[in-house]
Order: sequence, then C-alpha cells, then structure tokens
Amino acid sequence: MHAVTAAAAVAAVLAAGLAGALSWTFLEYVIHRWLGHDRRYRRTPFGVEHVRHHAEGNYFAPSHKKLLAAAVAAAVLIPPAALALGATLGAAYVGGLLGFYGVYEVLHRLEHVHPGLGAYGRWARRHHFTHHFVDARCNHGVTTPLWDLVFGTYRRPTRMTVPRKLAMPWLTDPVTGTVRADWSDTFVIGSK
Repeated sequence: MHAVTAAAAVAAVLAAGLAGALSWTFLEYVIHRWLGHDRRYRRTPFGVEHVRHHAEGNYFAPSHKKLLAAAVAAAVLIPPAALALGATLGAAYVGGLLGFYGVYEVLHRLEHVHPGLGAYGRWARRHHFTHHFVDARCNHGVTTPLWDLVFGTYRRPTRMTVPRKLAMPWLTDPVTGTVRADWSDTFVIGSK
C-alpha cells in the first residue's frame, strides 16, 4: 500500500509539472500576442525588446533580463501555487512552467540561429517565420500551434520571402547568396 501511495505522489508531482509546462505555452501565446504585438503595450519592457527582435531578426533580449523575469515570476507564482496545491505540487507546477519557459527560450533562439534538426525543428521554423515574414498577426505560439488554433490565429506555413537584411546565416548558401537547396521549398530571399 505504501508503494501505491508513493507512485500516486510521483504521478501527482509529474502532473503538476506538466500542467505548469502547458500553462507556459498559454503564457507564451498571450505575452507574444498582446505584449509583443498590441500597440498599447509596445512601450513595456517586453514590447520594446520584441519590436527590436522583429526589426533585427537575430536580436534577443539579454539573458540577464530573462533570468530576472523568471526570478520575478517565481517569486510571484510560488506563494499562491503553494497555497492552492500545497508546497510540493505548487513547486512542481511553477517548476514546470519556468522549466518550459527555459525550453522556449532555447527553441526560439535555435529557430533563428540554427538550421534545426528533424521534423519538429523544420516545422518550428516554418511556423515561426510565417509570423515574422508573412503575417505578424498569426502564429504567436513559438513552441506549439495549440493556442493559435484555439484563438483562430493559426496560419498554415507556405513558401515565404525573407528580406535579404533579415536572412539567417543558416538559410543562405555562402557561395550563391540564395536560399540553401534544402530550404528552397520553404523560403526565398528577397531583393532587399
């Protein structure tokens, strides 16, 4: 009976962590869609950094700002999560949320600076760059299309033109200056 209780406790901690990770995907969507793209919030710290990211492509806010934001989020979220779920499950929930925030940061940077590996890496680039180069009103989810599908902002990626000044190094053939052959079905580099 003790083993069943221990297994149930582990399952509860894992479920709380997964719920936190899923919560991050929702926050990722909300933060990106409204703080990043609603003109009313363009002067917020996130809005300023996000506008620069769109304008410069491979610009990312400094890591110390992201770590500070995560620390503030932890300080704000842990007390109510612990009150609502208990200390262990509350910590697991916040840990899942902040842990997946870290995964998001890595994946988002890789989408811009690395050609990507596998089907997910290829999908993520097409999905995210549809947002950057086709229509900034769609595809606000970076790690998943889930909330874009829920809120009607999903746009299926098609072949897109990347402005030459924003073309990622991994996308460009160093000899020809055109799109690398393995991405030619997805991207075209524009003249400007």
